[in-house]
Amino acid sequence: MPLPNDARLHALIPAAGSGERMGGSLPKQYLTLAGSTVAEQTLSRLLSFAPLSQFVVVTAEADLWWPQLDIAHDQRILSVVGGATRAQSVLNGLAALKASLKESAAEQDWVLVHDMARPCVRLTDIEKLIAECGPEGAILAAPITDTVKRAVNERILATVPRQQLWRALTPQLFPLKALHDALQSALAAEADITDEASAMERVGLQPKLVLGHTDNIKITLSTDLPLAAFYLQQQQREAH
Repeated sequence: MPLPNDARLHALIPAAGSGERMGGSLPKQYLTLAGSTVAEQTLSRLLSFAPLSQFVVVTAEADLWWPQLDIAHDQRILSVVGGATRAQSVLNGLAALKASLKESAAEQDWVLVHDMARPCVRLTDIEKLIAECGPEGAILAAPITDTVKRAVNERILATVPRQQLWRALTPQLFPLKALHDALQSALAAEADITDEASAMERVGLQPKLVLGHTDNIKITLSTDLPLAAFYLQQQQREAH
């Protein structure tokens, strides 16, 4: 485990997206999954992971549903309002996290950023991510196995070699200060940042890829909900 013995490991969970691709009237994190909401499934799993010391949940300013969940009032969770983009939301969360600590965030503090819409993440994968993490951070990822096409206007231009291509998953694990500075720099430059690793890459760092399970899906479309329910059921069976 790369974290020093006195390092604190925090969790930051972005949940400020509108979920437009899902359709419907509710943001996807509040849809029902296996008897509770997607948000409750994800947070219950993370809250059970002992190495995490503090949790920051970043929600939209107009989010009326988050305060209604019992889990939102867990004393370990700090609720923060996000921004217009994922990068701004994560930066808001990091700033609030640093401010909430009794002393300034130490150089050795690390943060685990995980999508609220990924309720099927395995704790064993998080343990593996921490154990295999390098000094410049690491992310869970999975190699691409499908044939990949580059296209314009729905017409194929070329087949892209997939041997070096991976799908980025979450959690993504980085030193807190380094991630804060990288996101701040990216936003100032109006760079296109799609995940935390891309902010770190932009400043010349090379986070490590750690192989994760492919059942760690991100709920994006309505068809993802029954698939997530199936994966949760399968994981429960494996645990017994």
